Amino acid sequence: MLPLKDNIPVKTFPIFTIFIIALNVFLFGYELHLGKGLGIFIRRFGCTPYEITHAIDLYPHIDFPVYLTLITSIFLHGSWWHILGNMWFLFIFGDNIEDWLGHKRFILFYLGCGIAASLIQILFHWTSKIPTVGASGAIAGIMGAYLILYPRAKVLCLIPIFFFFRIIALPAFLFLGFWIVWQLFSSMVTFAGGSSIAFFAHIGGFFVGLFWVRWFKKRKFRGWV
Repeated sequence: MLPLKDNIPVKTFPIFTIFIIALNVFLFGYELHLGKGLGIFIRRFGCTPYEITHAIDLYPHIDFPVYLTLITSIFLHGSWWHILGNMWFLFIFGDNIEDWLGHKRFILFYLGCGIAASLIQILFHWTSKIPTVGASGAIAGIMGAYLILYPRAKVLCLIPIFFFFRIIALPAFLFLGFWIVWQLFSSMVTFAGGSSIAFFAHIGGFFVGLFWVRWFKKRKFRGWV
């Protein structure tokens, strides 16, 4: 299922959502420009579980603490489909979360979900020397927050049915519920054999975003934020 748009209007311009999308696209363009040097670039700035768990900077080395790759990796992508899918989901759901949280809290929320997602992925693959990249975990956190804040919003989806496509408006809780169930199923199927997709980062980011925005919601209701 591909989300096309939702029906929740925003009151403020999503400046950080647009900025994040633009930054990711710019960096992906830079990656394409690197050609044969892309592999070294990804190994330097991607998040490698072994480096994090052993506090060691494997070759090729970087000029800053290895733990900062938990942040740099969030803004890199491995393919056209990777970045297009991530940025589209961020475009659909990010503006509403930024509108609700406010701009400053949104950027902290986005980075926090991305870092937490990477740490949860590392928890399941802590000896891996394969770098991971992508905004999927951070965007999954946005989707978890959307589920809490706008469960009954209508999400217009493009759904393949055999050789045809249909456009159907689904409640957000149904669309996002299907998405997280699919991530859970995929993680169990691929865990033993491994996968190039960081399903545990998706799952971790989703639930971190879900519970974190619930905390924000309680504080906002009580007038603390």
